[in-house]
Amino acid sequence: MKSEDLRREALALSEVERADLAAELLVSLEQPASPDDDQARSAWATEIERRARRVIAGGASSQSWPTVRQRLTDSLNG
Repeated sequence: MKSEDLRREALALSEVERADLAAELLVSLEQPASPDDDQARSAWATEIERRARRVIAGGASSQSWPTVRQRLTDSLNG
């Protein structure tokens, strides 16, 4: 399967399924963990899930990437 086909199929998933897939892909990029890393990873997984559910439920505000990028650029440029 070509990466573009995979990307298209992934984007067709529900928000929850995409969030789960994204979390799994990010974890797959990490190096083997120590016990402390495992605790941190577990805590982050819990936090990411909490945030994703909040966004999906409409309980969080968001901004577009161009807006965020401009705000960061302005902040870095003083």
